[in-house]
Amino acid sequence: MDPKLKEVSQMFERFKAAFRRNDFDTCTRLLSQLKVLLTEFRSLPPLFEDTPNAIQELTLARDIYEHAVVLSVKIEDQEAFERDFFQLKPYYTDARGRLPPSAQEYPILGLNLLRLLVQNRIAEFHTELELLSATALENLCIKHAVELEQSFMEGAYNRVLSARQTVPHETYVYFMDLLAKTVRDEIAGCSEKAYDSLSINDARRILLFSSDQELFEYIKEDHPEWEIKNGYVIFQRAKESAPCKEIPSLQLINQTLSYARELERIV
Repeated sequence: MDPKLKEVSQMFERFKAAFRRNDFDTCTRLLSQLKVLLTEFRSLPPLFEDTPNAIQELTLARDIYEHAVVLSVKIEDQEAFERDFFQLKPYYTDARGRLPPSAQEYPILGLNLLRLLVQNRIAEFHTELELLSATALENLCIKHAVELEQSFMEGAYNRVLSARQTVPHETYVYFMDLLAKTVRDEIAGCSEKAYDSLSINDARRILLFSSDQELFEYIKEDHPEWEIKNGYVIFQRAKESAPCKEIPSLQLINQTLSYARELERIV
């Protein structure tokens, strides 16, 4: 084996061993070293030179960047995810004819769609979607992201939250939790503007929690200005502490949100 290829392969094995034992600090350090070593392979994007070990180098590099994307999810680093995904993407597009398919391709492409949805980058979501093949669109991981986007745009928040129980890949849980928080924050914002108070049962139902305890923890962490008293969640104090201005009705808020989302869909 070529000495450089051997060095990278051995270091990658150490990376995977650290990954299996959840030693993400070591993974991050080794990944930085691996990326530097990969720059010496002229067979990789953007050069794609036809070197004697081109297929082995391309395959190894793709595997490294796939692990880098998953690592970024494990350490909850969205900036690293975006950076590593765009380094990986040419291996799924420009190198497609040179390499056999990767089993991780569709899970990672679906994960990227989910990230764009969480970050409310809807135009980019649809751009990425349009670049996918008909085969990719039928994949469970891609369909999961598409169905989530449709539910989110329709305001079917119960479907969005329940989708966490049927994620097609374990790495999706991180972004699903972020999406669930986005949904609840949006509902909470509308609720405190539309009502002075809600019973605990109604608040739990509207905010899509399965228990009172989950509701209480959410209020404690995210809305300490709300008051729980005599079986009710009282929003009035939050209204009083807000700047004085005209508060639109819940219907107007929902209409505005729907209109903004429709504009994003058209764009």
